[in-house]
Amino acid sequence: MNQNPKILLVEDDQNFGDVLRSYLEMNEYDITLATDGEQGISTFKEGTFDLCILDVMMPKKDGFTVATEIRTTNKDIPIIFLTAKTMKDDVIKGFKIGADDYITKPFNSEELLYRIQAILKRSQVTSVDDERREFEIGKYHFDYPLRILSFGDDPKEKLSPKEAELLKMFCIKVNDILPRSEALVKIWGEDTYFTARSMDVFVTKLRKYLKKDDAIEIINIHGNGFQLKVKEEA
Repeated sequence: MNQNPKILLVEDDQNFGDVLRSYLEMNEYDITLATDGEQGISTFKEGTFDLCILDVMMPKKDGFTVATEIRTTNKDIPIIFLTAKTMKDDVIKGFKIGADDYITKPFNSEELLYRIQAILKRSQVTSVDDERREFEIGKYHFDYPLRILSFGDDPKEKLSPKEAELLKMFCIKVNDILPRSEALVKIWGEDTYFTARSMDVFVTKLRKYLKKDDAIEIINIHGNGFQLKVKEEA
């Protein structure tokens, strides 16, 4: 029998934390609540969790500090930040630390539930996909370590390191949205106007590389990111 996913919730507002814990437990999650940053870190070290939900503004240690310490012992566990702030710098800082999602208070509990479900599902396949070295994209073959993109007997394309990293991220999220901020932070190290323009150039290059297969397209999802769509053959 499968166990319910275990979530560490670190939230200094006791009333809000209790309500959120009860809601998630009703939806078959096993919740451990910590009410400050120091308690959150010690609780994480003592237990085994599938996901962490961290409030940003907390006494003793804030959510960013908690996440940074968690990442020193576990670089893969999904992390969602909860915050009342909407500052872009905070969002970028969260993604740099390794956040999987960022949700601003007040929020719809059902929306958080869907995000948790999506992240847990994605993390199960991503842990395997991150180790993958070769990908099939429509009629193309992509050898990530060698950075070689092949199309039948045509001459092979040797990609640059950034082109290869970006294409790998697209391959892992094929037919799903690749958030612009996630790609910028992981590949370029920061999300700025200039790195965003650089990413646009690289996306244009990948479109040219992949144009021989009509079933493949990289589309712009306005205000969010990009999507590598691969149509299945009828």
